[in-house]
Amino acid sequence: MFQASGLQTQECPNGALYVIGLPIGNLGDITLRALWILSKVDAIAAEDTRETKKILEKYGINAKLLSVREHNEHTGAEQIINFLAQGWRVAMVTDAGTPSISDPGAKVVKMVVEAGYRAIPIPGCSAVVTALSASGFEGNAFTFVGFLPSQAKARHEALKKYLERPEAFVLYEAPHRITDLLQDLAQQIAPSRPVVIAREITKKFEEFTYLTGVRLAEWLSTMTPKGEYAILIGAEQREATRAELTEEQKTWLLNLIPLVPTSKLAAVASKVTGFARSDIYEWLLAQKES
Repeated sequence: MFQASGLQTQECPNGALYVIGLPIGNLGDITLRALWILSKVDAIAAEDTRETKKILEKYGINAKLLSVREHNEHTGAEQIINFLAQGWRVAMVTDAGTPSISDPGAKVVKMVVEAGYRAIPIPGCSAVVTALSASGFEGNAFTFVGFLPSQAKARHEALKKYLERPEAFVLYEAPHRITDLLQDLAQQIAPSRPVVIAREITKKFEEFTYLTGVRLAEWLSTMTPKGEYAILIGAEQREATRAELTEEQKTWLLNLIPLVPTSKLAAVASKVTGFARSDIYEWLLAQKES
């Protein structure tokens, strides 16, 4: 397979940092190029050397391992730069997925590049892209958020900010915090907005659940938290516009305009009607101006 892919004839420059994506659960997802580079480098900077060693042993790869984690990323980068100055090839990996994507690595890459050395990406798994590929969401625009703050108030405010934006966005969450996040989401999301909850992606118990905002609370009441989660919130549904408001809806909105701040009224009306918050907000502004 190495020969067929042409890897044996490709350049593998010295004095370069190789940023390698590893499987997020299924070891069969590792790429030929990742295996080839891992077998050629002089050292591997790993988030957890014990986890990386398990993967290397499965493929018969022996390499010098050094620990580069979030708490020592700066000193780890300095050590890597010292190796690169000696002409070493150095790989950087995390426990699962791609470095710098909700994992350590960005600071290392920045310091390596600023020191004048190459950072060469070796594509691999990323939970956000993997989850999106099976979401059924149309369109290309999305925001990758990752983990929201753990504190309730900060999480609520962050979630509110992203829900006010029209494009899809993706969250990560751990099993011990998933219930709090989904309860908060169920309280804020528009009824018609699509939600996909992906659990244990690529692993034995992989599961994708396809919902809308109105069904989220009911599903949550039957859910048992297990495994790591990616939560995908689809783009705001814009089929219903200001022109589709019924006369009854217009009447109660007009009566509430003097009593409720416009942004808050638009948010409440969006949840009740399922219409886009931005469309209702624009309609309200137009009524106030007239």
